[in-house]
Amino acid sequence: MAADERDPSPETLAAQALGSVDGATGAVVPPIHPSTTFLRDADNSYATHGRVYSRADNPTYDQVEALLNRLEGGQGALVFASGMAAATAPVMALRPGDHVVASSVMYWAFRNWLQDYATGWGIEVDFVATEDPVALAGALRPGQTRLVWIETPANPLWTVTDIRGAAELAHGAGALLAVDSTAASPVLTRPIELGADLVMHSGTKYLNGHSDVVAGVLVTARDDAYWQRINAVRKNLGAVLGPFEAWLLLRGLRTLFPRVRTQCANALDIARALDGHRGVREVLYPGLAGHPQHALAARQMQGGFGGMLSVRVEGGMAAAVRVAAKTRLFHRATSLGGVESLIEHRASIEGPGSPVPDDLLRLSVGIEAVEDLIDDLVRALDLAHR
Repeated sequence: MAADERDPSPETLAAQALGSVDGATGAVVPPIHPSTTFLRDADNSYATHGRVYSRADNPTYDQVEALLNRLEGGQGALVFASGMAAATAPVMALRPGDHVVASSVMYWAFRNWLQDYATGWGIEVDFVATEDPVALAGALRPGQTRLVWIETPANPLWTVTDIRGAAELAHGAGALLAVDSTAASPVLTRPIELGADLVMHSGTKYLNGHSDVVAGVLVTARDDAYWQRINAVRKNLGAVLGPFEAWLLLRGLRTLFPRVRTQCANALDIARALDGHRGVREVLYPGLAGHPQHALAARQMQGGFGGMLSVRVEGGMAAAVRVAAKTRLFHRATSLGGVESLIEHRASIEGPGSPVPDDLLRLSVGIEAVEDLIDDLVRALDLAHR
């Protein structure tokens, strides 16, 4: 780069997928490499091409991992077969007897995995309200706690944990901090800059953004022995992404910034419109001034408060289910982060033991015209409360 050139902004890096052009053809869209195996040299080595087998690495991973690493400011990135594969790998890279502290409100499938599977392998797990620094500090066991796992904003109550503060507490106890930043995406928050050691994303959600890929992502602040153990977990357990899925993930990342910014703006408008509606008990959204961590979210999330919010409906579970049934534009479906808006009654999904109130509806806000989305929700609330 010439002395008078500046580094491109993250928006530009994402839109151009790092600006790489295929050297063989000049194509501005990278190729897919479906091959599972690669040629040895005449001397039986792999010195020329450096690849052996796609379970270890596929060339289609290179560009998407490089882009994710740049967007998060890391020292290495790995794509996985799913968000769950990415989330579980750092725990599987620990040793029996190690202690993990995790957010009490978090993605339900990973919470259940920690309770049902990780503990069976000798990993000790405590769940705590990580948005409360006193509670987090009290849960740490210096010398035994190896990993602190926080999700912020936390699905589906959208509490916000102070990443910098959590990193200081974790490091003071000799532990690493991992951040599930799925709901924020690198558009809004870069956890490594705030002291995190690992960043995890369900790539299925905002990174892809089109509800057509299942993928997971990890980015590390350091390429160290622990990161190499995580890499070995991916390889040895076969938690690898297919080349077509990796290509689709990169395709989705090219529109990440405009998508997320539109979703944030729409979500804020919806939260304000529903706040105070007679059919709404409470709106849970960090962008509202009344949210208990609003000031923290404003510092930690740059340029928006996310495209996710939850609504607690007057009348309990039955009324909440009726509201979801009355929407026309919000699709009743699971997942989040796509360009289409979704609505879901979370307690029905999570089942017994869930911390989610049974009157709660989770909204994943898309990029549709916000006036249409507001009209759809208000109409559904009015019909459900006649």
